[in-house]
Amino acid sequence: MTSDLFSPVSLGSINLKNRIIMAPLTRNRAGEHGVPQDINVKYYEQRASAGLIVTEATPISAMGHGYPALPGIYTEEQVAGWKKITDAVHAKGGKIVLQLWHVGRISHPSLLPNNELPVAPSAIKPAGQAFTYQGLVDYVTPRALGLEEIPGIVGEYAYAAKCAMDAGFDGVEIHAANGYLLDQFLRDGTNKRNDPYGGSIENRSRLLLEVTSAVVDVVGSDKAGVRISPVNPFNDMKDSNPQALFNYVADALSKFNLAYLHVVEGGIHGGGDFEPFDFVALRKHFNGPYIANLGYDKTTGNTAIAKGDADAVAYGVPFIANPDLVQRYKIDAPLNQADESTFYGGTEKGYTDYPTL
Repeated sequence: MTSDLFSPVSLGSINLKNRIIMAPLTRNRAGEHGVPQDINVKYYEQRASAGLIVTEATPISAMGHGYPALPGIYTEEQVAGWKKITDAVHAKGGKIVLQLWHVGRISHPSLLPNNELPVAPSAIKPAGQAFTYQGLVDYVTPRALGLEEIPGIVGEYAYAAKCAMDAGFDGVEIHAANGYLLDQFLRDGTNKRNDPYGGSIENRSRLLLEVTSAVVDVVGSDKAGVRISPVNPFNDMKDSNPQALFNYVADALSKFNLAYLHVVEGGIHGGGDFEPFDFVALRKHFNGPYIANLGYDKTTGNTAIAKGDADAVAYGVPFIANPDLVQRYKIDAPLNQADESTFYGGTEKGYTDYPTL
């Protein structure tokens, strides 16, 4: 039997009814103190027919925030808020994992405790502007993390992973993509350190591997995935040799027997031009399930699975506008068009009010 988007698959111990993954989508609609609220429950519940939902990126600590109205995963109140979401998704027969996030330099003092400076591998100011409660403001130059602070960051990932399991998630995804903290350590455009976490590819990969090890110790390798974006220039990112770097990362992550590797295959958020990259070669460096993401539709998704280039395919914007995307793909129904003006922040408009078939 040939596999397609509608065939079941197992990612580690997470058994999916189909291979249509809901990609992580920041929506900026959490309640006070980063606590998920009823509107968030409805949003995820509506999309429970996905084979797997990956939640919006969720800060692991107060210092991990970089945008307004984000949900967190480090307080009891946040855990209780997320538990309502996992219960609702599971009641509809869905599976859901939480994406663990630290934004690093892509923040602003106004979003952080005591107006602290954002932290990063190196004190390099990103181009562009931060999205704050006061509107768009220029990024600041971040503070380079001290060597003695890094174990604390690793510990925050581990604690957040424990909180996620307490909240009833089926697993967690470590966000090492799109120009945030772990990606900032990986790529040499942002990492200019000359200690064990900088310089060589092995050193720049060290933090991601330490975080992965700590998270796996908490949740089990069969419930942990990692997301990477080898050539996405979003958030002012670049690397001098992305193929060598991410082939190494895929090899190194293989040793953990992870549930999956989730790969952004290009540039997102209007990130601009990106380097040529052989994603089929990258796929061969990882020994577990591979989730492909970026610009796929039903036809190209089925083709990737049939050729063995992916085990599942993640869809972002189509899931925003089509809570019943799986059913629409199944019967080739027309898709709702997404209203981009409502993507980030706001009310139920453009969030929970898209029509189903």
